[in-house]
Amino acid sequence: MQKILALLAVMLFIGNVAAQNKVSFTVKDNASKLPLSGVNIQCKNIFTNTNDNGSAVFDDLSDGWQVFTFTMKGYVTITDSFTLPLFPVDSIEVLMEIETDDLDEVIIQSTRTSRTINNTPTRVETIDGEELDEKNNMRPANVSMLLHESTGLQVQQTSATSGNASIRVQGLDGRYTQLLKNGYPNFGNFASGLSILEIPPLDLKQVEVIKGPASTLYGGGAIAGVVNFISKYPKKKFEADFILNQSNIGQTNIGGYVSGKKGKVGYSFLGLINFQKAFDVDKDNFSEIPKSKNFTFDPRVFFEINPSTTLMLGNSFTKNTNIGGDMEVINNQPDATHVYFEKNNSTRNTTTLELNKKFNNDDNLTLKQSIATYEREISIPNYSFSGYNVNSFTELAVVINKNKHTFNAGLNLVFDKFKQRQTNIQNTQSFTGGGYFQDTWDVSDQLKIESGLRMDQAIYQNNNYNKYQIFVLPRIYGLYKFSNKLSSRIGGGLGYKIPTIFTEQAERLQYQDILPLSDVTAERSIGGTADLNYKTNIFNGLSFTINQMFFYTSINNSLVLEENSSGGNYFYNANSPVISKGFETNLKFIYHEDLKFFIGYTFTDARATYLKGNQFLPLLPKNKLNLTLMYEKEDNFKLGLEGYFTDKQYLFNGIQTPHFWEFGFMAQKTFNKISVFINFENFTDQRQSNYKAVVNPPFTNPTFDDIWNHTEGFVINGGIKLKF
Repeated sequence: MQKILALLAVMLFIGNVAAQNKVSFTVKDNASKLPLSGVNIQCKNIFTNTNDNGSAVFDDLSDGWQVFTFTMKGYVTITDSFTLPLFPVDSIEVLMEIETDDLDEVIIQSTRTSRTINNTPTRVETIDGEELDEKNNMRPANVSMLLHESTGLQVQQTSATSGNASIRVQGLDGRYTQLLKNGYPNFGNFASGLSILEIPPLDLKQVEVIKGPASTLYGGGAIAGVVNFISKYPKKKFEADFILNQSNIGQTNIGGYVSGKKGKVGYSFLGLINFQKAFDVDKDNFSEIPKSKNFTFDPRVFFEINPSTTLMLGNSFTKNTNIGGDMEVINNQPDATHVYFEKNNSTRNTTTLELNKKFNNDDNLTLKQSIATYEREISIPNYSFSGYNVNSFTELAVVINKNKHTFNAGLNLVFDKFKQRQTNIQNTQSFTGGGYFQDTWDVSDQLKIESGLRMDQAIYQNNNYNKYQIFVLPRIYGLYKFSNKLSSRIGGGLGYKIPTIFTEQAERLQYQDILPLSDVTAERSIGGTADLNYKTNIFNGLSFTINQMFFYTSINNSLVLEENSSGGNYFYNANSPVISKGFETNLKFIYHEDLKFFIGYTFTDARATYLKGNQFLPLLPKNKLNLTLMYEKEDNFKLGLEGYFTDKQYLFNGIQTPHFWEFGFMAQKTFNKISVFINFENFTDQRQSNYKAVVNPPFTNPTFDDIWNHTEGFVINGGIKLKF
C-alpha cells in the first residue's frame, strides 16, 4: 500500500512540473524595431514589466489557453492568446504600434525642433492629458489652477478686490515669464494680472513650460522662462467637448470646443462664457471674489493648399467685466458709508495667421503674423486709469534637417504701443527686430547639444526719453543619456527685458501716482538649469521616476518702484542684482497605470541684493510641497486627492506670514460620452481672513493687505461634461 501511495505522489509531482510553463516575451516598437522598456504585461492576475532590453518572463503558468495583455502609454494596447506549452520555442516577439492620437502629445513645439521630449536637450515640462482634464474640472474659466498646482510655478494674486493674478517661475516676478498661445506672444504689458485669467483650458492639447533663460528662442521677457499654451489641432474625426460647471461661490461656466476636417479644410471653435457673483466669505461686507462676466469666442480655419502647404487663420475675442469692493456698491446700493469699489473692464482681440510649407526630410518654412489689441479700464472712487494696447508680431522661421543636425533660424519683428486715455502721460511704444540661429546636434545616441544665438535691436520710447539698445544672447544646453534609465540636462544663457511700468507692484496701486519712465535701461540676465532624470521599475507593475533640477538666475539693472518725497512712484535701475537660486524635486510612482502618486518639492532662495537688511523677495515661500494621489480607470472613473504646503513668506512691510497646508479632493464618473464630476477645493477652508482681515479701515477709503493666502476659502464645484 505504501508503494502505491508513493507512486501516486511521484506521478502528481511529475504532472505539476509538466504544468509549470515558462514564457518569455521581447517587446519592440513596430516601426523602429527597438526594444520597449516599461511595457505592462498581464496574464490573469499576474503582472510584469519589460526590462531595458524589452524582455519579460512569466514562470509557473499552467497548461492550456492563456490570454496576455500588453499596454504602454502612447502605444496601441495588444491582447493575444497562446496555448501552453509552446512548441518548438518558449520566446515570443511582440511588435507594438504607436497610437496616432497620443503621438502628438509627446512632440515638443516650444524648442522649435518638433522633437520628442526624450530627445530634446532643453528641459521642457509638459502638462497634458488627464492633468489638463482634472484642472479643467476645478477651474473651467481659466488656467490659473493649472499653473498654481505645478511644481516651481506660483500664481500670485495682485489685488484683493479684482482677483488679478500673475504667474511666477522660480520666484521671479511675472513680467519675466513669456506667455505664449500656440507660439504667439500676445500677453503681458497692460494685460498684466489679467492675462492668465483670460486663457481658458478647454481647447488645450498640452502646456509646455521651459524654466530658465529662453530669450534666445523668444526674445525679451523670457528671463525666467516660457509657458506655451498649445491648442488642439483638428483631425479627420469630428471632436466635441462641452462643459457645464457650477460652484457654491456663485460661479457658472458654460463652454464648448468643436473641431473637425472635411477634405482640405479643417476647423476648430472655442466658446466659453463665465458668470461670477460677488462672494464675501468672511462677512466683512467686502468681496473676496468680484462680480464678473467673461466670454471668449475663438474660431480657427485650416486650409490644405496642397499636400505640403497649410494655412491657418484665426481670431480670438475676449471680453471681461468685473467689479469688486464694498458689497453694497456691487449690489447698486451705495450710500455715504458704502462707496469703495474697483472695476476692471477689458476687451482683447487677436488675429493670427500661420503659413507652413513642408519639404523633404521634414524641413519646413513657417510664416507667423498676429495683431492683438487690448483695451482696459481700471476704476476706483475718484480715479481711473485706462488705455489701448496694440501689439504686432511677425516671424519667418525655417527648420532644416541635415544628418545629425537640426538647424533653426528665424527673423522676428515685434511692435508694441500703449496709448493712455484722457491723457498721454504714460504713452509708450517699442519696436524690436532680431534674428536667431539654433543648432541641435545629435553627437551620438547618448549626447545631444542644442546651441543658439540671438541678436535683437530694440527701440523704446515715451514722452520723456528715447532709448536704443542691442542685445546679443547666446544659449547652450546639453542632454546626456547615461543609460535607458538615467539622463541629465544642463545649460544656460542670457536674457533681457525692456523697461515697462506694467509690473506687479504698479498693478497693486492701480497705476496711481506712477511717474513715466525716465532714463532707465533694459534689465539683463544670466541663468541656467541642470537636472538628473532617473526611471526604473521597482517591481512588477510599479514604476518610479525622479527628476532633480537645480536653477540659478541673476538679473542686473532690475527695475524697482520707489516712492519719492512728494508721494509719486518712480522706477529706477538697481545697482545690485536680483538673484534667484534653488532646486526642484519631482517624484512619480505609477502602479499598473491606474494608481499614481506625485511628489513635487521646490526650494527657492530669491533675494534683491540692492536692499539693506531683509533681502528676500516678498510674497515668495522658500519651501513648497505638492502631493497628488490619483486613481483612475480609463473611461470609467477617476479619484484624486491633493495636498499642498506653503512655507512662510515676507510681506512688503517685512512682516513674516505663517506657513499653511491646503487640501483638495475630486471625483469623476464617466458614462459613455457623459462625465459627471465634483471637486472639493481647499476643503480645510484655508484662507487669509482666518489670520487677519484683508481690508483695513476706514472702509470708505480702505487699504488692503498683501495677498499671501487664499481669499475665497473652501469651494465646492461640480458639473457635467459631454465628449463626442
